[in-house]
Amino acid sequence: MTTDTSAALRARVAELFPALQADLEALVRIPSVSAAAFDQAHVAASADTTAQLLRDAGLPDVQILSAPRPDGTPGAPAVVARRPAPEGAPTVLLYAHHDVQPPGDPATWDTDPFEPTQVGERLFGRGAADDKAGIVAHLGALRALGLPDGADLPVGVTVFLEGEEESGSPSFRAFLEQYRDLLAADVIVVADSTNWKVGVPALTTSLRGLVDGEIELRVLDHAVHSGMFGGAVLDAVTLMSRLVATFHDEAGDVAIDGLVSAPEPEVDYSEAEFRADSSLLDGVSLAGTGTLSGRLWAKPALSVIGMDVTSVAEASNTIAPRCSAKISLRLAPGQDPAAADAALAAHVAKHAPFGAQVTWRSGEQGKPFLAAGDTAAMRAARAAFAEAWGTPPVDVGVGGSIPFIADLLEVFPDAAILVTGVEDPDSRAHGANESVHLGELRNVVLAEALLLTKIGEGL
Repeated sequence: MTTDTSAALRARVAELFPALQADLEALVRIPSVSAAAFDQAHVAASADTTAQLLRDAGLPDVQILSAPRPDGTPGAPAVVARRPAPEGAPTVLLYAHHDVQPPGDPATWDTDPFEPTQVGERLFGRGAADDKAGIVAHLGALRALGLPDGADLPVGVTVFLEGEEESGSPSFRAFLEQYRDLLAADVIVVADSTNWKVGVPALTTSLRGLVDGEIELRVLDHAVHSGMFGGAVLDAVTLMSRLVATFHDEAGDVAIDGLVSAPEPEVDYSEAEFRADSSLLDGVSLAGTGTLSGRLWAKPALSVIGMDVTSVAEASNTIAPRCSAKISLRLAPGQDPAAADAALAAHVAKHAPFGAQVTWRSGEQGKPFLAAGDTAAMRAARAAFAEAWGTPPVDVGVGGSIPFIADLLEVFPDAAILVTGVEDPDSRAHGANESVHLGELRNVVLAEALLLTKIGEGL
């Protein structure tokens, strides 16, 4: 690629960006929460809108498709758009998802979660970063390369926009198998991860896996008076607290037999940056041992993400007979999710306090991801990122999970997979005040256009 080509792409992205931002704002206004408790008509509307955007971007074959979930019900609508490869050129699959997480308590947001609001260089709104900005990154790259004006792309392109990623992608594997020929590609770009920081890009080379589930603890057949029976019977909330306290050792490392850790990463995360990025309160000590990046990317992590107990407002002088807790266990690369689930179930049974009746109910499982060495596609991505940002990218692990990547690897074993993204440490994906840094989004659009050009020139 010549310097003139790179400069022309940069100028073209700058020219296109106001319209791309407007497209992102329109997508954010659609409350496309895929969780079952929310109106799925919005997810359908989101699919319709993204499909039209892809048609307008010059992709001639655009379809809204679905596949059955494991229980036989239809999966959420996904959008698949294609433009065939020129003779002898490779095909690139561009992935993102158009569904979003629930907004949570509106009182925790500074702005309306579904009314995009720009403050400085950041655009706030649910899905602004995760992952409607990924959709816009793909659109922007295609427009920068000349679509919809009839220009020939240097590669074939298939855009795959999933509609249920935030609900665990229950129909994803069936979708891949049902539409295998439609989705087949030489390179797969998953735009659903993060960059190192604002101004420094990253290529995600590992992701933790996931096991979750619920513990139900029972100690009484029914609630009894705390004065009459307290002292001889501990309430279920106290017993649950004793049980969940066994999940970590005194240093804060996960203390469940049978879990594995991966090698320490080469790049580290400074404590000062971590405290700022995580909003850790002054005086709170960090948990775990080893490097910070190792704790976040290469070791298991367990969190109690929910608990059913009597609220303070509804409390009475009774001993709670039962308590439930929702557990989320992140798995290090190399960990088998089924083995981790069995280890967690065994730990819960072994540490049931005071003979309480304890049941473990397995939930979602997702495989971790470890990139396959230094591939030609990864080298092309690093070169494109360095050109777009003006600084070399960092190879990072991510503590979060994208379980469907393991499915992509199994269904398309010969494809090179690149995990990229538009987020930064302050994007607050899944939380209140989610946002995307608009300058970073511009760089992501440029980087993807450069990447597609480099792939077309030959890996």
